[in-house]
Parts: sequence; C-alpha cells; structure tokens
Amino acid sequence: MVKLDIQKHIKELMDECGWTNYRLGKEAGLSHSTITNLFNCNNAPTISTLEAVCRAFGITLSQFFSEGNTPAELTEEQHILFAAWSTLNDGQKEALLLLMKRI
Repeated sequence: MVKLDIQKHIKELMDECGWTNYRLGKEAGLSHSTITNLFNCNNAPTISTLEAVCRAFGITLSQFFSEGNTPAELTEEQHILFAAWSTLNDGQKEALLLLMKRI
C-alpha cells in the first residue's frame, strides 16, 4: 500500500483546478490561515478540514484516498443514498446527519 501525501495530493487537485490557496479556502469555507498552515507547517488536516476540502473539489473522502485514477466503487445502496442526498436542501441534510448520528 502506498502512503498518500495529503498535502501533495491537495496541491495536485488545486493545480488541476488552477486554484490558489485563497481560492481553496474560499471554496472550502476555510480560513486563509487554515490553508496556509496546512502547507507551511506541514500539518495533516483534521477530518473536518479534509471533508471541507473534498467538498470544494466535488469529491468524497473515499475518492480522495483512492489509489490511482480509479474512483472508489459504490454499492447500489450507496448510489441510491447519494442520489437522494443530492436532492436535499442544506437544512434537510443537516437534520438527516443528526438523525444518523443518533441511530
């Protein structure tokens, strides 16, 4: 198994999109200092920071960590869940996540 250099991978995604640190922060809803610290202090991002970065790029955490260019395969159930999720507004998504955490 190959160890993923998280900062390097984020930088590659930024380069593909033509994004600066500022643009990534704006798209991800993260402060400029969070993005700067991610690269300058060589700190691994928290899960919530990485989730925000993935959302900005329109990918899942699974896709971020998948090896090569092969996207992670989803089950039929997961496809159905993602399709339903995409139709929800922000409030509905928040309520559903809260419900799922309590189950």
